[in-house]
Amino acid sequence: MKRERNEIIQNYHELKKQKMHHYNVNTTKTILENLANEIIYEIFDYLDIFHIYDGFFDLNRRFKNLLINSNFPVQVNTSTITKTKFQYYYKKVILPNKNRINHLRLSNEFITDIIFSPSRLIIQFLQIESLVLDNIIYRSFKNISIYLMHLPKLRSLTLSFSEKLEHENVPFGHIFNLSNLKYFKITYIETNEYSPEPIDFTNYGHSSIEYLVINTHFHVESFNSLLFRFPKLRHLSIDSLRSSFHITKKIYQQDQPIPLEHLKFVSLKLDLVDLNNIEDMFKRFFRYVEVLHLATIQTCYECLNAKRWEQLISNFMPNLRVYDVYFHGFGLSNQLTFHELVNQFNSPFWTNKRWFFTHQHDDHEDLNNGIFYSINPYRSKDFTFYWQSNKEFCSYLRKTNFNSVQHVRIGSKQVTNNPVDYFPNATQLSVINHLGTFNQLFSSCLRSIIPLKNLTKVAIESFDCSLEGVINLMQFTPNLHTLKFTLLGYAKIKTKVIEQSQIFQYVSKINKIKYLDLHADCSLETIQLIVKLFSKLDYMKIGIKKKETNEITRFILTNNNIHKGCLNFLCLSPVPRRCLKEINILVKTENLVDDYSIKYINRDLHLWW
Repeated sequence: MKRERNEIIQNYHELKKQKMHHYNVNTTKTILENLANEIIYEIFDYLDIFHIYDGFFDLNRRFKNLLINSNFPVQVNTSTITKTKFQYYYKKVILPNKNRINHLRLSNEFITDIIFSPSRLIIQFLQIESLVLDNIIYRSFKNISIYLMHLPKLRSLTLSFSEKLEHENVPFGHIFNLSNLKYFKITYIETNEYSPEPIDFTNYGHSSIEYLVINTHFHVESFNSLLFRFPKLRHLSIDSLRSSFHITKKIYQQDQPIPLEHLKFVSLKLDLVDLNNIEDMFKRFFRYVEVLHLATIQTCYECLNAKRWEQLISNFMPNLRVYDVYFHGFGLSNQLTFHELVNQFNSPFWTNKRWFFTHQHDDHEDLNNGIFYSINPYRSKDFTFYWQSNKEFCSYLRKTNFNSVQHVRIGSKQVTNNPVDYFPNATQLSVINHLGTFNQLFSSCLRSIIPLKNLTKVAIESFDCSLEGVINLMQFTPNLHTLKFTLLGYAKIKTKVIEQSQIFQYVSKINKIKYLDLHADCSLETIQLIVKLFSKLDYMKIGIKKKETNEITRFILTNNNIHKGCLNFLCLSPVPRRCLKEINILVKTENLVDDYSIKYINRDLHLWW
C-alpha cells in the first residue's frame, strides 16, 4: 500500500509539472504576442537576423508583416553556415532586405561570390555602413572595389585575404577613393612575407580614415610614407612593423611632416626593428599621442635604453599618459647588462608617472637577456609567458596577476612547476615553441597559470606535439570551440589504442569544438579517429597523405556529421592543383553531396556544401 501511495503521489507531481509547464508556455506566448510592436523591435535588436526569420517569420501573420514592413536596420553575419541554409537565407532574408542592411559580414569566398555576382550588385546595398569580407581572394575584391565608392554611407571596411598577395596587389590604393571611410582594417600575407617590399604612399592623396589597423608584416619604410597620408588619424595599430635583411629602396618624402593632432592611440609590434629605426618618426608625428603600446618580436638593445626614452617622451611626446611596453631585450658584455638596463626604468621619471615594470628570463641559463614589460596596471590583451627555472636564480622576479590578458602565448622551451604569473581571465592559448614534453606534466603546470575551463581557443604551434597530448589537454578545456595543432610527422599514431582509452571516450563526448585546423600528413585511419573525436565540427582544415586523397574525401563527405547538419566546410591543405578536378569528379559521380562549391586557393582545396 505504501508503495502504491508513493507511486500515486509521484504521478500526481509529474502531472502537476506538465500542467505548469504547459501553462507557462501558453502564458509566455500570450504575453509575447500582446507586446507592442516597438518592444518587439527592441527584442529583435538582440537577435541575429537569421534567427529572427527562423523563429518569427512563419509564426503568424502579424510577425510576418512586422518583418516585411519594418524599417529597422538589418545586420547580416554569415559565420559558419551550410550552403543550403545560406541560399535559403539569401532569398528570404538578404535580397528582400538589401535596402535595410547596414552591416554585412561575409565569412568565406563562396558567399561573397554568390551575393556579389556580378560585382556591380553591391551598389544595391545603399544603406551599408560596415562591410566585412573574410577570407576573400584578391580577384574578387578587385572586382568589388570598383563599386565601393558608390556606397554613400560606407564608414567601415574590414578585409581578410585567404591567399598570399603579390606586392603590387596589396590593395591600399583602393581605400583612398572612399571619401567617407572612417575605419579600415586589413589582414593579409605577402608572398615574400618575411622580407616585405615597402609600399610607396607618396602618390596617393589624403585619406579620411580615422581608425587604421594593419595585420601583416609591414615594412618600416612604408610606415614613414603612410603617416603623411592620414591627417585625420586617431587610432593606429600595426601587428608587425618589420625591416628587411637586404637593403631596400628608400622612399623619399618631399612634404613637411603634418601635425597628427587627432592621433591619440598607437600600438606597434616591432620585428627586426629597434628604437633607432622609428625614433625620428616618433619625434615628427607623435606629439599628441596619449596611449602607446609597444612590443618587440625579436630581441633588441636600444628599446631598453631608459634615458633615451626619457628624452624622447619629455621633448616630443608631452601628452603621453600610458606607456605600455613588452620588450625582448639583451645586455652587452662590454656595456650595460640586462639587469642594469632594466633598473634604469626605476628612476623618478618613471615612478612619478606611475609607470612600473618587471621582467622574466626566456633562457634559464642566461641572465643577460629576457622579457621586460609594464605592470600596475597592465592593460595589454596579449602576453608571452616563459616558465622560470625551479631554482631561484634571479632575485628580481616578482609574482604578478594579469587580469586584463585574454591571450597567453607559451614561449618556453621547457616546462617547470614554478609559475611566476597568473592569468585569471585568459580565453586563448598559443604554444609557440618546441617543448620538451607535451603530456600530463604540461597540462598540470598549465593549470597553475590559466583556468583551463575558460579557454575557447587553443593553437599549438610546437612541432613535438602528439595526439595523446592534445587529448589530455582537452579533458580540462570543456568550453573549447577552436583548436589548431601540428602532429609529429615521424611518430606513428596508435589509433586503436587511443580510441579504446577512457580519456578518448570521455573527451569525444564532452568537447564542443567547431573549428579544427590540423597540420599533418594524416592517413585515412587517422582521419577516421579524428572524426570520431571531433563530432561537432562545422569547419575542418587538415593535411592528408596525397595517395589517399580520394578515400579520405569520400569518408569525410559520407560521414554522419554531414547528415546531422554539422560539418559544412572542408579544406585540404596542401594538395596539388590536379586534385581540384579529381575531387570534383569524385563528388559528382558518386553523388557525395547534393549542392556544393569548390575552389583551389593558395595550394589549398576548399569545399563548401
